[in-house]
Amino acid sequence: MSTTKTARADRAGAKLTIPIAALALVIAVAVQFIGQVKIDVGIGSIIIFPMVWGLILGLLVSIQKFKPLGIDLQRVAAALVGVAVLLLVARLAFNIGPSLPTLLKAGPALLLQEVGHLLGTIVLALPLAVLLRMGAATVGATFSLDREPSFAMVSEKYGPDSDQYRGVLAMYVFGTLFGAVYITLLTSLVANWKIFDPLALAMGAGVGSGSMMAASAASIVAGYPADQEAILGMAAVSNLITTVLGVYVGIYIALPLADRFYRLLTRKQTAREDAAVTAGAPAGAAGASAGAPAARTAEDMDRETAQAEENRRFRERVAESAAAMKLPLWLSLSVLTVLGIATASVAAKGFSLSIVAGYVIMLVLVLVSIALAKATRKISAIVFITTIGAYISSPWFFAAEPLNAAVKTVDFLSIATVMLTLAGLSLGKDIPLLKNIGWKIIPVGLVAVTASFLLSTVIAEFALGLWH
Repeated sequence: MSTTKTARADRAGAKLTIPIAALALVIAVAVQFIGQVKIDVGIGSIIIFPMVWGLILGLLVSIQKFKPLGIDLQRVAAALVGVAVLLLVARLAFNIGPSLPTLLKAGPALLLQEVGHLLGTIVLALPLAVLLRMGAATVGATFSLDREPSFAMVSEKYGPDSDQYRGVLAMYVFGTLFGAVYITLLTSLVANWKIFDPLALAMGAGVGSGSMMAASAASIVAGYPADQEAILGMAAVSNLITTVLGVYVGIYIALPLADRFYRLLTRKQTAREDAAVTAGAPAGAAGASAGAPAARTAEDMDRETAQAEENRRFRERVAESAAAMKLPLWLSLSVLTVLGIATASVAAKGFSLSIVAGYVIMLVLVLVSIALAKATRKISAIVFITTIGAYISSPWFFAAEPLNAAVKTVDFLSIATVMLTLAGLSLGKDIPLLKNIGWKIIPVGLVAVTASFLLSTVIAEFALGLWH
């Protein structure tokens, strides 16, 4: 049974890609016509962007039962999201180049605020998880926002069937389902308070996830439209730094720190459990073990074995849901270009050859970067896209002006709308996982995202003030 599913999810061509692309096109264009909706919530205003409508409508289509969207189609949508991220990064790279003087002026604030992204979840979310008695899963769920690189870190240290790894998977599912929508609402609310420098907010937007960064940056731009270029450039750079540093900080700092902090907060509970085990042991055994850790009983070992088996089944369900679908690169880029040009034309209120030229430039940048990434095998395509794009759009490149003029006719929100619409269409397969992660991950996840964004924003605000 499982072998059949694996084979089915291996590769896809135009037969599966065209239907999901057509569905995404209808939804993305429709929500682009709907536009932004501003909602007053008393303590501020929240702006709902087309990309959020696209995510929600895509999700509704993927879970409806009238004409179910097949798992293979949902996996194709997920595969297209991965390529759409590259196009989004390419578009944002053209905001980095012109903003380089502003980025340099930010000085060490850009690096210092990363403390908030990389450690904010431990400071606030971990104590909440302990309070809710999430157990050892607390460590995996709160040492970071748990995107894909976190899997390898925790699996290597604790094992793939451990409670800590279950925590990673739970936070990954939460971020996939709720991350982009929640951070849009949060950032929109905070940006409308007008108490933070827009550059500090932009740094806070770089949480390490492309979709969440785009959603957050859009809310900041809505609050500070005059600073759009600097905001998008700063958010893109901050997100790249978080992604690159996150692996090293996670391995050497965040994960060990989360483990020790968890042990510190649960030391009394652990001592009570050990005392209870010792009290139930025979007198001779209790005396022999005085001052030493309590021996595990057969019941304890059976419970741990059962929990490990449950963790293994959950891991397999997540792996099945997230199984990669391979698409030809030419097909992915062709589909996304058509979707992007259509959505960008609606955003611009008319078709323009400049939009086509902008997409051609971004496609060339993406293809060159993918080739370089394959040649080096050590540096990701995103790093090449960001670096090359920033250079050719900077004042130091001779052809920067015409390149910028063409690419900037493509509204970055239109790309984000396509990306999140496809993400919504891929989420139906993940909904059943909600019953496995439990309700506790929801408040913990909300606090983790809030802590990462707000703590880094506050640090950036003070660092910018001191540096300036």
